[in-house]
Amino acid sequence: MPAKNESEGLARTLPALKQVLPEAEIIVVDDGSTDDTAAVARDAGARVLSSPYSMGNGAAIKRGARAAGGEVIVFMDADGQHDPAHIPLLLERIRAGYDMAVGARDGNGQANLHRGLANRLYNTLASWMTGHRILDLTSGFRAVRAERFREFLHLLPNGFSYPTTSTMAFFRSAYPVAYVQIDVARRVGTNSHIRPLRDGIRFLLIIFKIATLYSPLKLFAPTSAGFAALGLGHYAWTFWHYGRFTNMSALLWSAAVIVFLIGLISEQITSLTYVRERD
Repeated sequence: MPAKNESEGLARTLPALKQVLPEAEIIVVDDGSTDDTAAVARDAGARVLSSPYSMGNGAAIKRGARAAGGEVIVFMDADGQHDPAHIPLLLERIRAGYDMAVGARDGNGQANLHRGLANRLYNTLASWMTGHRILDLTSGFRAVRAERFREFLHLLPNGFSYPTTSTMAFFRSAYPVAYVQIDVARRVGTNSHIRPLRDGIRFLLIIFKIATLYSPLKLFAPTSAGFAALGLGHYAWTFWHYGRFTNMSALLWSAAVIVFLIGLISEQITSLTYVRERD
């Protein structure tokens, strides 16, 4: 459970978590909080990993994943949005054979209209890239098999968004992912750590970065086709008006070939990224 200045949310979430899963190992990663987040977590019986300064949500997730001792890890926010009562629903999907189970929010679970529309765009892009329907790409409420998740720690960004990266990495490696519809509450407090414009652009960049790791040709092939279409259109226009073939058409077609070949090379490199190391 990553936490930065979330003492109020933890005071509500941790007792409920203890009640639902009394035997579970609870790890709170204090990401450089300036309030009494660490003290509240310790008083509630959680194991606290503290950072001397803020390293980011993804960095906190990685620290917690390395420290966790169980075979299954559940990630959830510390701001009170996620109900611990939903954890058994995620664990049921893990027991059913899935390697990751994600709590998917509906439209009512989004912070505001803009965030909801942005998340819908992310889900659509990621679904196209992976070939699987992704219901909630950015949900931080998920259960994973620890061994599988740790394979991708080197891919996770230190900031936002570890859910995006891990979801697409699981699909790329043919690890089954399930979605469970859940309701979420409003976060406790008003100090959200997400900035809509800055982090919206960052989420979009992450999707395209992971897309190049996931299936580069799905990016490069349409781009190549676009250059080829422009070259064909320019050639048709110049031939109609001037009756000749121009250097610009040749340049556009050359760009189409180069982009496509780069995509092919990237596809081969990508396959090496997901080769599991063997002892």
